[in-house]
Amino acid sequence: MTDLYRLAMAVLQPGFEGTTAPDWLKKALSDGLGGAVLFARNVSPGTAGLVAELRAENPAVVVAIDEEGGVVTRLEAREGSSFPGNRALGVVDDVALTERVGRQIGRLLAETGITLNYAPSVDVNANPANPVIGIRSFGPTPELVARHSVAYVKGVQAAGVAACAKHFPGHGDTVADSHLELPTVHASLDQLRARDLPPFEAAIRAGVRSVMSAHLLIPALDPEGPATLSRTILTGLLREELGFDGMVVTDAIEMKAVAAMYPPGEIAVRALNAGVDAICAGLVTAEGLYEIRDAIVAAVRDGSLREERLAEAAGRVLALSEWHRAQRSEVEADDGAGLEAARRALTITGEARLTTAPLVVEVNTRHNQAIDPDTPTGLAAALGELLPGTTRVGNLPSELGDQPVVLVIHDAARHPWVRETVAEAVRRRPDVIVVETGIPAEPAGATYIATNGISKVSAKAAAQWLTR
Repeated sequence: MTDLYRLAMAVLQPGFEGTTAPDWLKKALSDGLGGAVLFARNVSPGTAGLVAELRAENPAVVVAIDEEGGVVTRLEAREGSSFPGNRALGVVDDVALTERVGRQIGRLLAETGITLNYAPSVDVNANPANPVIGIRSFGPTPELVARHSVAYVKGVQAAGVAACAKHFPGHGDTVADSHLELPTVHASLDQLRARDLPPFEAAIRAGVRSVMSAHLLIPALDPEGPATLSRTILTGLLREELGFDGMVVTDAIEMKAVAAMYPPGEIAVRALNAGVDAICAGLVTAEGLYEIRDAIVAAVRDGSLREERLAEAAGRVLALSEWHRAQRSEVEADDGAGLEAARRALTITGEARLTTAPLVVEVNTRHNQAIDPDTPTGLAAALGELLPGTTRVGNLPSELGDQPVVLVIHDAARHPWVRETVAEAVRRRPDVIVVETGIPAEPAGATYIATNGISKVSAKAAAQWLTR
């Protein structure tokens, strides 16, 4: 295996199936693979052992995960996160509390041996119709997002885990989901500089170790292609203008925003030429991984990718690994941080109190794929612990009966059918309690509770308030 092949392997961060390392991944690590990404499908009580298994093959491997807190969790996907998401933290607007939460998320990852957290999302949720950021953002203004991005980064990295500011240069003003198509940000250059870039600038000044590129078309910056593949955006803007010298990683290259344009190997080469250092390939086979490696090697050999650029990228991946290995951080457990944040994030109109078991109608429950569809989750489960006999249904039934009714909704402001369901429930039962887990709309029902996010602790906080 030549150094060129090993350099090409060093910039790849694939996902894989199973809770133990497959043979092909072990071989790839011995061939110089620089990273691996964990998803909920890889998580088990033995996750720390899995990470150790990867490190046994390559001690420098960067093990990454998406652990934002709130709705985006991998380590706690089956039971829900112990920490509310970014919007809840932004609503509370206590940077010391955000740093505490970030430190506890970092502690959770450090105990598992993870190198890199693909968080926080530092996108400014400027467009209320955004289908993919929403509650994953600290809020709708750059000042709010910037100060909490800094606090979160400081917290995670205080635990010895690298943070990653995403999705550069800002995914907050889109009406499309880059998992499904290529979104376009139509903002002017002045608007981008005033609104979307300040949180990234603040995170960079705070020493964030990594930045994730977005699969977005931003004509004001580069009309030719998505940010992930744009040298103008990743080298000209991020590196040269904003001065970021850490590791740049792509969002997953199987996302249709870029996957519909080019095959994986070409995406990798174009991203490296743009200034990316690590290629996240969440869904890839052994054969596919080596095809990407070979495409990178071929590009160097035919002159379409400079070997110096590849070596620079591999060096930044190694530098992040070495930073992680040099950390000796001991973070004390702060078990109350998540629930405190969730309680303080509740916004409430009305004074209802539950004393008997309710019917919980979850009209658009968001299940992680790791959760069985019949498993009670969220508010129904939290209320069931406090009021045995609580029942849950997935749609508004034709008969509501006499028991208290709690209607759980998500992002009613974005979905007319959800608003219609709320109106129908209020018409039939004026005493209905409405719990909004997304971005709040106009309060409705006898009592309206906005949790400002989806998490185990957000549900627990709402349940405790209702049964106070």
